[in-house]
Amino acid sequence: MKQEQIDRINELYRKSKAEGLTEAEKKEQDILRKQFVADVRNNLTAQLDNIDIINADGTIDNLGEKYGKGQKHS
Repeated sequence: MKQEQIDRINELYRKSKAEGLTEAEKKEQDILRKQFVADVRNNLTAQLDNIDIINADGTIDNLGEKYGKGQKHS
């Protein structure tokens, strides 16, 4: 997500608290928030997919390979 979009989310939040939002602004805020959450979720999934676990027997399991790298997580 671009910084301009994050700034817009913050701007809409401040405006909602100060004076309220129009219906168009509420829809824009909802879309931007959903995109932000999806981006955070994708970034976290990518990080978790790159974690290696060393088992007691010395073998290494990659979480991404073990639990479905690239699959959409809910």
